Amino acid sequence: MNRLLRYIWYRIIVRLVVLLVLGLNVRHRERLPQGGPAIIVANHNSHLDTMVLMNLLPSHLLSRTRPVAAADYFLRNRLLAWFALSVIGILPLSRRPKKGEDLFAGIHQALDEGKILILFPEGSRGEPERLAHCKQGVARIKESHPDVPVIPVYLHGLGKALPRGESLLVPFFCDVFVGEPVDWTGSRRSYTEALEGALRDLAREGHFLDWT
Repeated sequence: MNRLLRYIWYRIIVRLVVLLVLGLNVRHRERLPQGGPAIIVANHNSHLDTMVLMNLLPSHLLSRTRPVAAADYFLRNRLLAWFALSVIGILPLSRRPKKGEDLFAGIHQALDEGKILILFPEGSRGEPERLAHCKQGVARIKESHPDVPVIPVYLHGLGKALPRGESLLVPFFCDVFVGEPVDWTGSRRSYTEALEGALRDLAREGHFLDWT
């Protein structure tokens, strides 16, 4: 049942929104993973980010792809928790782990099971079309899974279509730039810098003017 609900949500409802409300231009789509384990990392300005990324993947990968999201945000009430877990398919991450608890235990297990994860290295949604500094969470995961490809994706325009704190969707033309996998560099700090550099390189590829 969950697989059917997820298919209806992403392949019918979300796809209609993407096709009818948003104009979407995807560059280097062939670089997206065709199987797992793999990690997709992207800048984060809107709730639409996850919806668009999931919609770019082949239908047969929907059940094997898990967006990683803050547990305290999506599990606040029973209805939202059910929708987030059963339909969106999030992998909940506690931002306040108990003493001795491995923050990334669920992520390690999912990768060991061959899942594809969607992560936002900035941590939370930022200002529209402004790329914040990446945190070291992805580097910590990559350190434990050096052979798992980490694929950077830069999203432009979604922060204007549905910015943080807004509930009204505004029609907008959006761009998606998919980069090459970022290899492990040997340290968390240097890897985080390399990952952020890859995202900024993808942003520059679009030659976008600053928002005013």
